[in-house]
Parts: sequence; C-alpha cells; structure tokens
Amino acid sequence: MFQETPVYDRLVAERGDIPVQVRGEADRIHRDLARVLPRMSPSQPGAPQSVFEPKQLPTAW
Repeated sequence: MFQETPVYDRLVAERGDIPVQVRGEADRIHRDLARVLPRMSPSQPGAPQSVFEPKQLPTAW
C-alpha cells in the first residue's frame, strides 16, 4: 500500500517512533482529564463542546 520509507525507518530506529509515543501520551492525558473534569451534557445550556472552548462567546460592541 505505502512505498518504503528508508529515511523514516532509519529515524525510527535511531530516535524511536515519536508519533506513536505522542499518541500514547495524548491518550493518557485524555483519560486523566476524563477522570477529573466534570461531565457535562452538550444539551445543557452554556456547556462547552470541548474543554478548550469558552462557555459563551464575548458579545460584540
């Protein structure tokens, strides 16, 4: 399916598979956050869709 990537293979051999490590850390952080952050239903008024979104957008002047 994919062509051989000798440069990437050599980097993985030298430095480790960084994308796999980053995905693993992201999954771990996601699990940790799911345990400590209160669960809010998206149907609740003012509930953010994501922990990174503001609850309300600032009003325009």
